[in-house]
Amino acid sequence: MPESVVPAFAAPREFAAIDIGSNSIRLVLYRLEGRAIWTVFNEKVLAGLGRDLAATGRLSEDGAALALIALKRFAAVIDGVKPAQTFVAATAAVREAEDGQAFCERVAAETGLIIRVLSGEEEARYAALGVIAGQPAAQGVAADLGGSSLELVGIEKGAVGRGVTLPLGPFSLSNDGPFDADGLRETITGRLKPMGDYRTDTLYAVGGAWRTLAQVHMGHARYPLHIVHQYVMEADEARDIARLIARSSRTSLERWKGLSKKRAETLPHAALVLEGLIERLGLKRIVLSAWGVREGLLFEALDEETAAADPLLAGCTALGARQGISPGLPGALYGWIEPVVDALPKAFGAKRDRVLADAACRLADLGARLHPDHRIELAFDQVLRAPIPGQTHAERAFLATAVNARYGGGASTPEPETVARLLSEEQATAARALGLAIRLACDLSGRSPQLLVNARIAVSDGVLVLSASEGYADVLLGEQTRRRGKALAEAMGLKLDIRNGA
Repeated sequence: MPESVVPAFAAPREFAAIDIGSNSIRLVLYRLEGRAIWTVFNEKVLAGLGRDLAATGRLSEDGAALALIALKRFAAVIDGVKPAQTFVAATAAVREAEDGQAFCERVAAETGLIIRVLSGEEEARYAALGVIAGQPAAQGVAADLGGSSLELVGIEKGAVGRGVTLPLGPFSLSNDGPFDADGLRETITGRLKPMGDYRTDTLYAVGGAWRTLAQVHMGHARYPLHIVHQYVMEADEARDIARLIARSSRTSLERWKGLSKKRAETLPHAALVLEGLIERLGLKRIVLSAWGVREGLLFEALDEETAAADPLLAGCTALGARQGISPGLPGALYGWIEPVVDALPKAFGAKRDRVLADAACRLADLGARLHPDHRIELAFDQVLRAPIPGQTHAERAFLATAVNARYGGGASTPEPETVARLLSEEQATAARALGLAIRLACDLSGRSPQLLVNARIAVSDGVLVLSASEGYADVLLGEQTRRRGKALAEAMGLKLDIRNGA
C-alpha cells in the first residue's frame, strides 16, 4: 500500500491573505481541500510603500495612497467571499517607517482590516514555512527578497532555523543618483559579510523580483515549461543572468517581454543581491519558490495531521476526485501495480518512485470527463502544468508521461521536446511503463476495485505474469487484457505469460 496516506477528499474551505510589502500589496484567495491548496484569485498592486524609506524614514505618500485604494478594494472582495479565515500581514516598510503605525490605524479605520506587522524574525520564519509548505524536502537557506529587506533563514528536515533580516531590498540600496553596479556590489558584499554561517549548496528564492529574474533565465534558456515554482538555476547560470540584468539599462529592460516598468526599476538591484549571495554563501543552485510569507501564514494555521500530509499526493487526490471516481480505486490500483513499480528501473530513487506511482494512481481517472477525441493531450497538459506543489519539473514530466500512456497515448507524448528536455530516456521509459500498468489495471477491471482483487500481476525471471482467481479467468483475462498486457511487457522488455488460474 502507499506509504503516505491522504484522505480521499476533504470539504473545501476558503482562506484569504493580504501581504503588504515594501513594493507590492497582494490579495490571494485560496481554496483548501485538506493539504491541497489552490489559488483561486490573485491580485497585486505595485504601490511602492517603501520607496522613500531609506531617505525619509517614512512611507511613500503616493505609495500609501495607492495602498489604501487597493486595500479598500481587497476588503470589499473579502467581505463578498467571506472566507473561513483572513490573514493581513505587513512587512519591512510598515515595520520600519516612523509613520507605519499611523498607516495601520488609518487602514483599520477606513477598511476594517487589522494589520499584523511582522517582525523581521517572523517574516523570515513565515517565508521559510511557505517554502516548506510547497517543497517539504527543502534543505538549505530560504531567502525572501522584498522591496526593503532580505530575510535569510535556514531550513533542515522540515524545520525552520535561525533567521536574519538585512537591509538589502532594492529600496534600501537605491539612491537618487545613477545606477552604480560596482558601488552596489561593494555595499552588498559588506552587508553580507557576517553571513558566513548561512553557507549552503541550495538557496530557495522567494519574492517577485527573483521570480522575474527566473523568467528571464527561462527565456534565455528556451526552457519549455513556464512554471516558476521549483524551477532550478545552477549557480553559474544564475550569476550570468544576474550580470546580464545588472549591466542592462533601464530603457532596455523595459523593452523585455513581460517586464513592467516598475519591475525594471528594481530588478538590477535584485540581480546584484543574488550575485552577492552566490559568492558569499557558496551556492551551487537556486531553487525558486512561488510560495512564501502568505503560504507560511496559511500553513501554520493547518492542524498537525493535515500539515504533515504530502502536498503532491493531496493535490493529485483533490484533482482526481473531481471526476467522481471510487474513493477506493487509487489505493487498489497502487496495490495491484506495486510488483511492476518495484521491477521498473529507478527513475528518482526507490522511495520517491513509489510516491510518484501513488500520485499517478490518484490521477488515473483524470480524463473521465474530457472529450475522448482530445483526452490524451488535455490530460497530459493538466498534469504537466497543474498548480500542485511538492514536485520537481522532471517529476511533472514523469507523471504527465504516465497519464499519457494510461490513456493510450504514444511513446512520443503530446510534447516530445519538453519531455526530452526534462527526463532521461530511462525515466521516460519508466513513466510510460507505469502508465501502461495503470491502463491495464483499469481496463481489465472496468475500474472496479472489487474485480481488480481477483487478478494478479507479477514480474519473474524476465516474464510479466498475469493471472486470475479461480472462476475469474474468462471475466478478466480476455483479448483486451492480452493487448494491454503485451504493451506493458514490451515497454518493460519482458515476455508475457497469461495464466488461467491464480
